[in-house]
Amino acid sequence: MFVGAIDQGTSSSRFILFDPNGKKVASSQALIKNHYQEKNPGWVEHDPMEILSSVQTCISEVMKSYKSHDVAAIGITNQRETTVVWNRYTGQPLHNAIVWLD
Repeated sequence: MFVGAIDQGTSSSRFILFDPNGKKVASSQALIKNHYQEKNPGWVEHDPMEILSSVQTCISEVMKSYKSHDVAAIGITNQRETTVVWNRYTGQPLHNAIVWLD
């Protein structure tokens, strides 16, 4: 059995798969874009759908070589206080994510 880790950070998303001894056996990383506003220096935003897509891409890439039933658990770490507000009916974000760097 393997354990997976989603590491969704400020500049990229990663998925890492570990064996029962804690050894990394596979990983994938996808960069994400920081959005800066000229009219508001210091503001940093992310496209929430890009975040989601990058995580899905990383998981899919790693899992090409493994079977999902061989993964016992997945842990998640993210980028501190980054905030996204989602529409409860459509599941779509109402705005870009406000990044903790903001």
